[in-house]
Amino acid sequence: MALPIRRGEFWKKKVGKMEMKPLKIGKWKIKYPIIQGGMGLGISWDRLAGSVSKEGGLGVISSVGTGYYEKGKYVRRMVEGRPLLEKEFYNREALFKIFENARKICGDAPLGCNILYAINDYGRVVRDACEAGANIIITGAGLPTDMPQFTKDFPDVALVPIVSTARAFRVIARRWEKRYKRLPDAVIVEGPLSGGHQGFKYEECFKEENQLENLIPSIREEVDRWDPSIPVIGAGGVWSREDILRLMELGADGVQMGTRFALTYECDASDHFKQVLLNAKKEDIVLIKSPVGYPARGIKTDLLKRIEEGKKDIIKCISNCVQPCNRGEEARKVGYCIADRLADAYYGKLDTGLFFGGAYTYRADRLLSVKELMEELVK
Repeated sequence: MALPIRRGEFWKKKVGKMEMKPLKIGKWKIKYPIIQGGMGLGISWDRLAGSVSKEGGLGVISSVGTGYYEKGKYVRRMVEGRPLLEKEFYNREALFKIFENARKICGDAPLGCNILYAINDYGRVVRDACEAGANIIITGAGLPTDMPQFTKDFPDVALVPIVSTARAFRVIARRWEKRYKRLPDAVIVEGPLSGGHQGFKYEECFKEENQLENLIPSIREEVDRWDPSIPVIGAGGVWSREDILRLMELGADGVQMGTRFALTYECDASDHFKQVLLNAKKEDIVLIKSPVGYPARGIKTDLLKRIEEGKKDIIKCISNCVQPCNRGEEARKVGYCIADRLADAYYGKLDTGLFFGGAYTYRADRLLSVKELMEELVK
């Protein structure tokens, strides 16, 4: 479901006059209240994240599958071209190199890192990201109730959980305050129109009360009970400047956008990946089952067509990427290994790749530079 459209000259004039204020997350100030979603595998690494931060947004490096960075250059153990087990799949040396190269682009501007809570080796990857130079850690795909435990030696690193309900924020805030004497530095509210994994069960993604414009007011109210200064960031189905300003009217302090940044020249994925998104029609964008345990939104390609026909992949679980998959057990049920198929998408392999995209991917008709996109969104 799209964000509510307000028609009439009054709304147009109001949108034209509204300004986007800087976004403060912890000690870090972001010029424009726009966060680039962390997209793995290999969609948002150094080029994209560095460019977004350079242009005044918050660039976010995905920690997923860093072993594939520079064609596996930093991996010591590979099997059939795949990083072996979680230590190599979430490769520390590659993550450091990605941050180093992103810094060459954006300088001292804040940089984020997205680390899924469902991954194997979550605590180690959080510490790696802090040591690599992340200023802000963003975590979804589960409730990161112990997230501060892994950043206690990095007091300047801001912590941002992703939630889909007011109750989820309340659980996190209560646990953090009791155990760690702190609260989240911001919270991202993700509705069910985003690309990739959702925070709802399949049937819940279509309910009116779970749409982003209905989630933000209730979560804003819950956040205010704890600390009104905590920014609330809207995500999922945000496409235009008008979308951003409407969400701010509802109580958001900023937005997170993924697909639009995936459709930039600087996006780290292959040109074949970007072409799949550009070619997508509305009917091609579907919710699918995932080994992670949440439904995921992607583009209907050869892989998904084969799975619909009952033709399942041979699952070898080389990388052991996420806990819920249970060493390939869930992958065998849904018919594909998510680590292998996302890697193939990153390389642009059309027959075997899993291509994630948001609900409005079909609206794209061309690639933009990050600079052009940011100007379109903020001016």
